[in-house]
Amino acid sequence: MSRFRKKPVVIEAVQYTEYGKLVPGMCNSRSCYSAGNTEPHVHTIHKGQLVNLEIGDWVIPEPDGKHFYPCKPDIFEATYEKEGPA
Repeated sequence: MSRFRKKPVVIEAVQYTEYGKLVPGMCNSRSCYSAGNTEPHVHTIHKGQLVNLEIGDWVIPEPDGKHFYPCKPDIFEATYEKEGPA
């Protein structure tokens, strides 16, 4: 097994704080909703996977800027630090 260090990178993220309140990256597609995906979710870059959001999750854009992934608050806090004013 090899060891790797995560490259320092600045990200933009938004926290999902209220059930059903739209945040950047959250799906609001009618076709997705009519297909039965009625819970708040994001689409990831990994094979178009849908991942449901829970209150407190942070939503982070994938490198392609079109897909997003959620990050649990404790993992986000352990991984990222605020860079400066919003």
